[in-house]
Amino acid sequence: MNKDLTVGNPSTVLRQFCLPLFGSIIFQQLYNIADSLVAGKFIGENALAAVGNSYEVTLIFIAFAFGCNIGCSVIVSQLFGAKDYGNMKTSVYTTLIAGSVLCGLLMIGGLLECSTLLRLIHTPAEILADSELYLNIYIWGLPFLFFYNIATGIFSALGDSKTPFLFLAASSTSNIAVDILFVTVFHMGVAGVAWATFLCQGISCILAIAVILKRLAAIKTDKHVAIFSWASLRRIAVIAVPSILQQSFISVGNIVIQSVINGFGPGVIAGYSASIKLNNLVITSFTTLGNGISNYTAQNLGAKKLDRIREGFRAGLKLVWAICLPLVLLYFFAGRWLVYIFMDNSTGTAIDTGIQFLRIVSPFYFVVSTKLVADGILRGTGMMAKFMTATFTDLILRVILALTLSAPFGTVGVWSAWPIGWSIAMCLSILFYRTGPWAAKNLNLHASAFD
Repeated sequence: MNKDLTVGNPSTVLRQFCLPLFGSIIFQQLYNIADSLVAGKFIGENALAAVGNSYEVTLIFIAFAFGCNIGCSVIVSQLFGAKDYGNMKTSVYTTLIAGSVLCGLLMIGGLLECSTLLRLIHTPAEILADSELYLNIYIWGLPFLFFYNIATGIFSALGDSKTPFLFLAASSTSNIAVDILFVTVFHMGVAGVAWATFLCQGISCILAIAVILKRLAAIKTDKHVAIFSWASLRRIAVIAVPSILQQSFISVGNIVIQSVINGFGPGVIAGYSASIKLNNLVITSFTTLGNGISNYTAQNLGAKKLDRIREGFRAGLKLVWAICLPLVLLYFFAGRWLVYIFMDNSTGTAIDTGIQFLRIVSPFYFVVSTKLVADGILRGTGMMAKFMTATFTDLILRVILALTLSAPFGTVGVWSAWPIGWSIAMCLSILFYRTGPWAAKNLNLHASAFD
């Protein structure tokens, strides 16, 4: 149900709102984990490498869907907090229309160029055909990806984090079952893994959009609601475009890193594919918690309650650090067994690669989670230039370090790029957060403080 995030104890409000979001992203990541798990266990190491190799390309498309999600979510949160329901509905409808156009363009470009892109990142010949097959099927499912992301952004903006959690819990667990069915019973190989995701995500998307439209219809307005507004699109774009650029550049950076890793051979690619899925499960979870903090921040910005933004930052840190501790211990000490979930052999290059990555990267989850909480505040208040600066610093450093350290230090040099990039970017994000009006002794409750 819809929930006002501008009232109540910030710690309690954020915990009740963000924990279902955390659960939702865990289930959402199960889509990708299930694909890799089934490919590695039931098809083979090359299939695992192919799915992992394609995954880095799919992150480009996810970047655009995420941008639509967060752009709509922040603006709708602000309007919901201000009780401006007419413009809130217009913003939702505008996002759906604009998202449809953007999705269509990406599908055309993806279907025409995915083969070229896979070759540009030096995909080994033995996994090229499966990588291309998986990626093509994935692209046909982009409308489901886009509209589901927009729907979850709207749910979050309305203070409802439980409904998307229920959708994802059902669809992701179904995806695992359908993955196994298509691969082991129908012997569809990598194509079966891709079609399972297509089918389950499609059903979830259709149901989510239906619920959103019904929820909006129940909110009464005094005036006619426009279906499309250029003014609304501009407001959404101010948030969405930097978010898309952020995620796109991260995706491009990951593709560059993937091209470096591809030079080490299929064994290292398979190990990296497994460990990066585990890593992305954590990072995406913290990013989603950051998005929840953005919704909380945006609603309180709309209500002009800046003091609650400062309190929300402290509450957000406590929440993510509490989640960090067991994850760091699990990944560092039980990494072998986690990576082995994806493999049919408990020894070899792939297993060793995955363990090495997790042990170098996981202790720094405390660092990157701190950055993502601060980023959530910056994005929720529209401080996009500072948000982008911190994000690009992290990305540029990771790419440069991965390229330069791979030759003298091998894979250890590549993995070390993550902690260094995260640490420097965290310092910037915290510095930028401390420049906000909520950090001043005398809080200015005017919205103009954010201009």
